[in-house]
Amino acid sequence: MKMNERKTIGLEEGWEIMQKGITKVKNILEGLPEPQFSLEEYMMLYTYIFFDYITLTCYNMCTQIPPSDCSIQLYRKYCQSFKEYITSTVLPSLIEKHDEVLLRELVRRWSNHKVMVRWLSGFFQYLDRFYTVSKDYPKLKEAGISCFHDLLYHKLEQKMTDAVISLIDQEREGKQIDRALLKNVLDIFVDIGVGQLLYEGNEMDYYENDFEASMLNDTAAYYSRKASKWILEYSCPDYMLKAEECLKREKDRVSHYLYSSSEPKLLEKVQTELLSVYATQLLEKEQSGCLALLREDRVDDLSRMYRLFSKIQSGLDLFSRMFEQHVAAEGTALVKQAEDAASTNKGFVRKVIELHDKYLAYVNDCFMNHTLFHKALKEAFQIFCNKGIAGSSSAELLATFCDDILKKSGSEKLSDEAIEDTLKKVVVLLDYISDKDLFAGFYRKKLARRLLVDKSANNEHERSILRMMKQQCGGLYTSKMEGMFKDLTLAKENQFHFEEYLNNNPNVSRGIDLAVTVLTSHLWPSYKSSDLNLPAEMVKCIEVFKDYYQTKTKGRKLTWIYSLGSCHVNGIFEAETHELIVLTNQAAALLLFNSADRLSYQEIKTLLNLSDDDVVRLLHSLSCAKYKILLKEPNTKSISPTDYFEFNSKFTDRMKRIRIPLPHVDEKEKVIKDVGKERGESIELAIVRIMKSRKVLKHRELVQVCEEQLGSLFKPDVKAIKKRIEDLLSRRYLERDKEDPNLYRYLAD
Repeated sequence: MKMNERKTIGLEEGWEIMQKGITKVKNILEGLPEPQFSLEEYMMLYTYIFFDYITLTCYNMCTQIPPSDCSIQLYRKYCQSFKEYITSTVLPSLIEKHDEVLLRELVRRWSNHKVMVRWLSGFFQYLDRFYTVSKDYPKLKEAGISCFHDLLYHKLEQKMTDAVISLIDQEREGKQIDRALLKNVLDIFVDIGVGQLLYEGNEMDYYENDFEASMLNDTAAYYSRKASKWILEYSCPDYMLKAEECLKREKDRVSHYLYSSSEPKLLEKVQTELLSVYATQLLEKEQSGCLALLREDRVDDLSRMYRLFSKIQSGLDLFSRMFEQHVAAEGTALVKQAEDAASTNKGFVRKVIELHDKYLAYVNDCFMNHTLFHKALKEAFQIFCNKGIAGSSSAELLATFCDDILKKSGSEKLSDEAIEDTLKKVVVLLDYISDKDLFAGFYRKKLARRLLVDKSANNEHERSILRMMKQQCGGLYTSKMEGMFKDLTLAKENQFHFEEYLNNNPNVSRGIDLAVTVLTSHLWPSYKSSDLNLPAEMVKCIEVFKDYYQTKTKGRKLTWIYSLGSCHVNGIFEAETHELIVLTNQAAALLLFNSADRLSYQEIKTLLNLSDDDVVRLLHSLSCAKYKILLKEPNTKSISPTDYFEFNSKFTDRMKRIRIPLPHVDEKEKVIKDVGKERGESIELAIVRIMKSRKVLKHRELVQVCEEQLGSLFKPDVKAIKKRIEDLLSRRYLERDKEDPNLYRYLAD
C-alpha cells in the first residue's frame, strides 16, 4: 500500500487497539491471569512505524493529515490511563495502610508504576519524537511520573515521612529494622524530584523538603531528650562515649539508607543537641570534666573530647581556655615549688621543659596540632615563665641552664643528640619570655666566660643554639654573639702573627710566655678594668705586645682586662713543685711573696693597687678555700683588713697541676643595668626611626607604635618612652606642635 493510499484511522478505532496493550500491562502488574506479551503482540503495537501497510499504528494516528491527526488525543489518553489506574487501583490499596505496611506497599506500587511508565512510553514513543517536542509538553516518562506525584504522592508524603522517621527512631532505640525498605522509600522522594525537574529544578527538593526537614527536626528532638537525661546520669567520659557512638551510628545510617547530602546536616543536629547545648556543663563537670581529665592524664578521653568539640567553636574555645588554665596552674605550681625550695638553678628549667614536652605532645597528638591549642599553650607558659623566683628572673635562669648544658664542667652529662634536643627546647621557652633582651644579656655574659676561659664543651653546640636563636629572634638579636666567635678567630690569627713578630725580631725578648686575646669591645659584655700593679716580669711582656700591636694598627687603644687573664705559676714547695693555674691578679699576689716572707692585708692592697672587694676575693681564694697556698693569721674562714699572710711552703697535694678558682662575682645587677641602658638606647632609636618615617605623630600613637616595634625584644615601660621623647625634644630631634602639645614633629633632617 502506498503512503498516499493509507487508510485514515479514527481515534476510537485506534485507541481500542492501544487499550488492549495497556490493559494487558495493568493485569500483569496486578498479578491477574495474563500471558506475557508475545513478540508479535508487542511488534503489532509498536513497530508499525516501519511497515506502512499495517493500518492501526500509533505512528499513523500521529501523522495523519489534520483534522485526522490524533496526537493530542493520544497524549491525553496516555495521561488518562495513568490517572484512572492510580485512582481506581493504586490509591485505594494504600490509603488505609500505615507505618511499615504502608511503606512496603508503596515501594511495590512505585516499582509497578515505573514498569508501567516504561511500557506505555514505549507504546506511545512516537509522541515523544514528534508531538511533545514540537509542543514543548512534558515527555511521556515525565508525564507518567507527574501523574503519580499529583494523584498519590501529595496525599501520602506525610504518612510516608512519619513512617520512615518512626522506623529510624526504633532503630535508634536498638530495634532491628529493614534498612533496604527505607532505602527504597527514600529513593521514591528522589525519583519524584527527578521526574519534576522540568517544573521545579532541583532533583533533591522533594527529599530535602518533604522528608529530610522533618527527619532533622525529629533527630533534634530525639537527642535533646536523650541529652537532658544523660547529662545527669553519666560522667563526662561516659557521656562522650555515648555521644561518639551516636554520631557513629548516624553516619552508618547515612551510608545504608539516607542520602550523603544529609550527613553534615544530620551530624550538626546531633552535635548541637548532645554537645553544643551542654558544652559548658559537660566540660566543667567537677569530678570528671576537662580539668579532671587533664589532672589525671586521661589522654584517650582528651582525644575524644577534641574530636567531639573540634567542629563546635564555642566548645572548642572553652576547651582551649580550660587547657590554658590547667597548664598555667601546673607551671605556677612549679614556680612556687622552686621558691619554697630556693631552687633557682637548672632544676626548675628542666621541669619546665618536661612540662612543655608533656603538653606539646597533648597539642600535637590529642588536639591534632590545632592552632587554638598552640596559642593556649603559649599563653599559659607566658604567664608563669615571666615570673621571678627568689629574686632571679626567668631570663637569668634560662641563661644559667644553657651555661650548665654547654660548659665543660656542667652537671648535665648528656649525649650530643640530647644536648641538641635540649637546646631546641630552650629556644622554644625563650619565645615565651617577654624580656628576651635580658636573656641575651645574661647569655652573652656566660658565653663570654665559656669562650675566654676555655670552658665551652663543644663549639658546634654553641653555634647551633645561636642559629636557632637567630631564626626565632632575628639576626640583630645574635649579631654580637656571632661576632664574639669571629673575634676569637681573629685573635688566634693575631697571636700567630705576634709569634712571627718575635721570631723575626730576635733582639726582642718578652721574658715569660704571653698569649693575648684581642677583642672588639662593643661585641663583648663590659668588664671592670683595674689599674693592677703587675710584677715586673708581666710588665715587660705586655710592653713587647704593645710595641707589636702598634706596628699592626694605628689609633687603637688596648684596655687590659686582668680579671679574665690566666697565668701558669710554678709553686716551689718543700715537698715538691706544683703548677698553679690562677688568674692574673692571683698570680700578682703570689709573686709578692718572692720578695717578702710575710705581708699584711693593707700591704697587699697597696702593692697591687686593688679595691677592698677585689683583695678580699683573691686572698680568700688563696688562703681560705680548698688550696691554702697562703697561710693566714688569724686562721679564720673570712678575710679581715687586720690579717697577715705568708707563703705556705709545706703545702702538698696529689695533683701536679692545680687550678685555683676565684670566687665568682655575682654580676646580675651589672647585667640588668647594662640591659637597662641598652633598652633606653633602643627606645630612642625606635622613636627616631618612627618619627623619621611618619614626620608628624600624636603622643599616644607614637607610644603605641614604639611598644609594637620593641615588643618582640622586651616590654618597654611607658615612662621610659616618655622620658626619651622629652630628651629628644630637648636635643631638637623633635618639636611639639604649637597648637597641640600632644603632637610631635620630626626635625633632625
